[in-house]
Amino acid sequence: MQHVLSTHVFANHRLTTWWLERVRECGVPAVEIFCARQHFDYQNRAQIAELAAWFADAELKLHSIHAPMYNDEFWGRSGPQAVIDITEPTKARRIAAVDEIKRALEIAESVPCRYMIQHLGVGGQEYDERRVDAGFDSLDELSNFARSRGVEVLLENIPNGMSSAERLNGFLAQTHLNLGFCFDVGHAHMNEGIGAAYQLMGDRVRSTHLHDNNGREDQHLFPTCGNGGTIDWAGTIELLRRRADQYPLVLELKEAAEYGPHPFEQVAKIFDTFEKY
Repeated sequence: MQHVLSTHVFANHRLTTWWLERVRECGVPAVEIFCARQHFDYQNRAQIAELAAWFADAELKLHSIHAPMYNDEFWGRSGPQAVIDITEPTKARRIAAVDEIKRALEIAESVPCRYMIQHLGVGGQEYDERRVDAGFDSLDELSNFARSRGVEVLLENIPNGMSSAERLNGFLAQTHLNLGFCFDVGHAHMNEGIGAAYQLMGDRVRSTHLHDNNGREDQHLFPTCGNGGTIDWAGTIELLRRRADQYPLVLELKEAAEYGPHPFEQVAKIFDTFEKY
């Protein structure tokens, strides 16, 4: 199966070609860029131009981008107005959220990629029919905008009342949006369970997010490393191999002190372990 690394693992650092070279050197052929403005500022034309020039001649490919979750450079700490929520019932706020995501999608005009990973709502949010309607309006607009740039929007299962595997399937059935899924293993582990979620989502899965946790907190731990995660990785990889041609294995990790700011050797070991299962 193809291997991809999300730049989420060094999202506290500005994304430069130096980081991309380190990913390439550890043997990973593709990346997912995490659109956090302190990391990748999709409003900064100079940064986009630098990355576009590098990717034009690089072996490393851009598999996907992760839609921004905040519009500030501080992980949303500037205040509630920084949260990007495409299910916002207030029309003006919803439009502002969609416009912000469109700015991130414009990177595909300079660096082609196949997918954009999108959250339906935010973490911990309860189910709300008004938000279903707002989500439809947002995704209808975003999917058309993305498609014109050669990008497909994928919905990710996240820990909220809108985005369990069952809710996502219900959302697509209700809205008739023809969207694929990004299957997040760590989030499924916190919710209905990996096997149950995969059974519901599998046909539409086009990408993945792999990370570990204790079953309660969204920790984004390094898999197979004995650091408190409780996912059965041998069983999970066996499950994912059932549709190996549909998607790659995408590591979406949180920077960990034990591996320092340059965890690339550990990333290579994780992928090697996956291949041995």
